[in-house]
Order: sequence, then structure tokens, then C-alpha cells
Amino acid sequence: MSSTPPPGWYRDPSYPLVERWWDGTAWTDHRRQPETPQEPLVGPRPAGRGPGRAKVIALTATGAVLVAAVVTGVMVLARDADGSGSGAEAKTTAGPSATTTPSASATSPTASASASEPSADDPSVVEDELNGITLPLPDGWVRAENVAEDDVVMTTSGTYDCPGDPGLCRHGQVLSRTATASDASPEALARGDIADAMDTAFDRDGLGSRPFGGVTSHREVKAGTVAVGGRAGYFVRWRVTTAKGPGGYVQSLAFPSSAGSEAPVLVRFAFDAGADGPPLTDMDKITKGIRPIGDPATGGGVGSSIGASR
Repeated sequence: MSSTPPPGWYRDPSYPLVERWWDGTAWTDHRRQPETPQEPLVGPRPAGRGPGRAKVIALTATGAVLVAAVVTGVMVLARDADGSGSGAEAKTTAGPSATTTPSASATSPTASASASEPSADDPSVVEDELNGITLPLPDGWVRAENVAEDDVVMTTSGTYDCPGDPGLCRHGQVLSRTATASDASPEALARGDIADAMDTAFDRDGLGSRPFGGVTSHREVKAGTVAVGGRAGYFVRWRVTTAKGPGGYVQSLAFPSSAGSEAPVLVRFAFDAGADGPPLTDMDKITKGIRPIGDPATGGGVGSSIGASR
């Protein structure tokens, strides 16, 4: 009998002077300054006292708390309607791209959420609205659903039993996030991110498990400049050897966004090696197919006006 609010920017319940992204089921960690100021709530003014900035902040905070309460009530009613309003929530042990059942509260400040959204114009791409880009979905790939790590935009279809610690793994995943070091070059960002990308995908996951028994070695197989959505970017690719299973490949790609403040974007790739893993050419296809939202003609890729990799 009730429905959740649609995805969008809303006043942050914990800090109402900024807006926070609601993905339709949970609050994400993405925040921004409001694009259009909202009128402060107006109440009776005591005689002899001005409204004061503190009053406006307090009234705005009260309104944000009421909005958060409404969202929480809607989520509670929705869970009660499908019989999942109480009790322990099951979670599978995560591999590098392990699945987990949705369990975060709608108002949880640490609720993880995928950055991917279906494109309204093209079902063959996934949209990262926060970073202003779309990414193509190659054959065998699907939009991310029920994954343990934040910002995952796509995964290979299906799961398998992880060869190390118990859990369900996927053969490939791609995530997109805003880089925190906004003044660093794309090369510095990519090289600074690749080790963490390897550890997260193949060594120890966010739950402390080792789905592949840990990383035993790695080596760089490719790196260089690349055009991404008409912007100069940089990528680094490593071959990873693990204690169990065939190991895999990780790649960190960094480039400036064409949207908003042009903040740098990091796109991580994690592919299983071996016959069951996705082809490495999918990394190049996805990179070449990244576009600014609303500009499908602006492409990129190694060798497309920026320079070739080594």
C-alpha cells in the first residue's frame, strides 16, 4: 500500500545543509551542495528577537528530520508488507564480487549502494549519474545487483563457489567512483589505486574473507595514456596470482569527468583469469565506450587521439 521515494537528491538527514543521494532503497555516501536553495521553515517569531542564522539552521534540521522519519516509516511498512520486517538477515560470504542480500536500513549512514542506473535511452549501457558518464554493457555482463562493494556498476552474469573461503564469487566486475585526490594527475591516481584494487578483488574482501586464499604475486602487464569520453586518462593493468584458483587481472583507469566540477573518476576492473573469466578485450571495449551523459558521440580508447599504451 506504500512505495519508497524515487532515486534523487534530498536533504541529508544527518546534515541538512547539504543534499545526499537516495538510490531508491538506501542513502549513499555521495553528497553535494544544493543546486537551488530551499526556503527555510518559518515559525512564530518571539518579540524583540531577530530570526538569526541559528534559528534557520534549527528549523531546516527539523524539516530534514521529518523527511527522514517519513522515509523510515515507508521502508518499515514496505518490509512489513512482504514479511521481512524483522529477524536476522542472511548474508553470503563475499568473494571479490560476492553477492549479498539487501539488508541496509533506508536511513543508515553506511548503507552501500550501486552507482549504476539503467539508461532511459539505451538499455545496452549503464549510467553513473554521480560522475556524469555511461558505460557500455558487453555481452555476458549485467547491471550490478546485490553486491557487497560500493560503487559496482556491472558484473558478469551468474555466480560460482569461491575457491578459497566459502562464499559466492563472480567472474568479473567493474566499479566507478569519484577520486578523492582531485589535484592529482590521471597517471598518479591510477598507479595509486591499483594495489588497493588488487587487494579488494583478490586478497581480502570487506568482510575479512579470502575468497582466493590471498594474493601471492602480481606483475604489470599494460599501462599508458588513453582517451576516455574525449578526455585524457591513464590506466594500469596487473596480472594477479592467487593461492587458490586461476588468479586474475585488475585494472585502474583514471580520467577527468566532463560533468560539473570535472572531478577525476576512477573505474576499476577485476576479471578472473582462465577459461571462465571474461576476455581482457572487454576492458578495452568498456573503456572505449565510456561517454559523457547526453553525448553519445564522444568516445575514446587507446590510440584514439590521446596516445597508445605500452
